[in-house]
Amino acid sequence: MLYLIVTIRSLLWVLLSLFSTLLMLSAFLSPSWLLAAPETVYFENETVIYRPSVGVYAKCSKPIRSEYPICTLLASRGLATDSFVYPIPWKAATVFLALGLAIMSLTVCTGLLSCCFQSIFKKSIFNISGAGQAIAGIFYIIGVMLHPMAWGSERVQKLCGREASAFYPADCSLGVGFWIAISATVLTFVASCLSLPAEKSTSSDKVQDKIYEGQTLICLT
Repeated sequence: MLYLIVTIRSLLWVLLSLFSTLLMLSAFLSPSWLLAAPETVYFENETVIYRPSVGVYAKCSKPIRSEYPICTLLASRGLATDSFVYPIPWKAATVFLALGLAIMSLTVCTGLLSCCFQSIFKKSIFNISGAGQAIAGIFYIIGVMLHPMAWGSERVQKLCGREASAFYPADCSLGVGFWIAISATVLTFVASCLSLPAEKSTSSDKVQDKIYEGQTLICLT
């Protein structure tokens, strides 16, 4: 018989896993990891102030209209893009962050399945997912740490000044994308830790009592 088991802790675990995944996805696509000093451009007697920026996989540069700067992908040819345009550490960061996102997306799916199935191949679905989230968190850490390693590249020096070097942004400042990535990494590890109490809550004595009573839809605090 199929049982649908939902507890506060298991629901919190699934929601946090989903939220941290979406948060990292937004950081990955964000062009605002590194912000240059504000610049000014003129359009038909109108002054527009903008800030060039660069992320792991996107960048924003000088606007061609008065409304918005141009934000495009850094890697037009993916990982085959020339290293002058797309530094090797950022290529590696892209791979690690993408792997982490893929693993987290999978754990979100298994988290949803955990309402109906508590084990896969006789292994706890919560333990497997929690371990996967810990691995994803490690990939996130590597990806985030790889980004500052390319701050000494010629591309970043054009943006931030010749003094820019690895882990030193010179005239640039850290943007919201970088901080979102760090927040998503922390929440990923929190979600990994929550998988244990989520498992205990779905296999508690209260749940077993409900099953013995013949209930198939079980919701507990």
